[in-house]
Amino acid sequence: MTGSSNELFDFIAMALAKFVATEGEDSHLFPGRQRELGFTFSFPVRQSSIASGTLIKWTKGFSIEDAVGEDVVSELSKAMERVGLDMRVAALVNDTIGTLAGGRYNDPDVIAAVILGTGTNAAYVEQIHAIPKWHGPLPKSGEMVINTEWGNFQSSHLPLTEYDQTLDDESLNPGEQTYEKLISGMYLGEIVRIVLLRMAEELLIFGDIVPSKLKIPFILRTPDMSAMHHDTSSDLTVVGKRLGDILEISDTSLRMRKVVVDLCDIVATRGARLAAAGIFGILKKLGRDTLRDGEKQRSVIALDGGLFEHYTKFRNCMEATLRELLGPEVAENMVIVLSNDGSGIGASLLAASHSQYLETE
Repeated sequence: MTGSSNELFDFIAMALAKFVATEGEDSHLFPGRQRELGFTFSFPVRQSSIASGTLIKWTKGFSIEDAVGEDVVSELSKAMERVGLDMRVAALVNDTIGTLAGGRYNDPDVIAAVILGTGTNAAYVEQIHAIPKWHGPLPKSGEMVINTEWGNFQSSHLPLTEYDQTLDDESLNPGEQTYEKLISGMYLGEIVRIVLLRMAEELLIFGDIVPSKLKIPFILRTPDMSAMHHDTSSDLTVVGKRLGDILEISDTSLRMRKVVVDLCDIVATRGARLAAAGIFGILKKLGRDTLRDGEKQRSVIALDGGLFEHYTKFRNCMEATLRELLGPEVAENMVIVLSNDGSGIGASLLAASHSQYLETE
């Protein structure tokens, strides 16, 4: 995550070569044909064609300076050559666009895709006349997919606290990805750690000595936070065990464990409600936040990502907030579907639809 561009892309190419080596006898190609690849790339790129795009910046804790400004398809292609893989990237696909493509393939009512995992992003289908920055040829459908890169959304209306400021100051990308730092899996556990550290320093909640492990950034991961938040045992055993195993804080009182659960609830609830507000913003932009002349439009959101899939309380709160924002009548026609590995499936579909062999079949 912090090495050189060659190290990163060589690692990907070697993993790919290992996977290809496991293919069975039934997966032989036609003679003289290359394998074709859909390349899911979950970072902001300036895409110049279906199979080329330069990296604008890293997010989610990646920091590989010599890759910024480079064509990521070219970098992967060179790495595949170095490991002797004869493959062609047929489509470079942002993971959110892949999820939208996969979702739309399965259900024509899918109008947007959202990733809520390590990072976050959203994409939706827009009418071409509503895109003032587009100056190219008009698509026949009259529609175009918009990749919002909403993780970088910043606004004076976002409820930032001093803890968010601390997280931002200590991050690899200060001043960037503000919305992502409030709602995504990379950061929720870290916000909990920062608040606990402040409580340990100022309120001495863990005794006179501040636990040294509590000072280590990102030591408390969001899956750990989720496990503590979902602890239903009468004495909050899971909370006690995680505090002991990860932060080396032993002999915590039940009262203290309850404080930790409450803190997890506050951080998760804020993140889930803000995520719902983002989805509502897209529905509002598309005019799907109200009933038009009583007509009932079905609006499906394809959602992928481990945070949404595995953090049940986060997911339930987000869905409840969206219903609250839309009102019961509109919410009745809004469906969120878990699109498990939707991005990989969508990238495969887009690669297949841009195969160099389509004309010959």
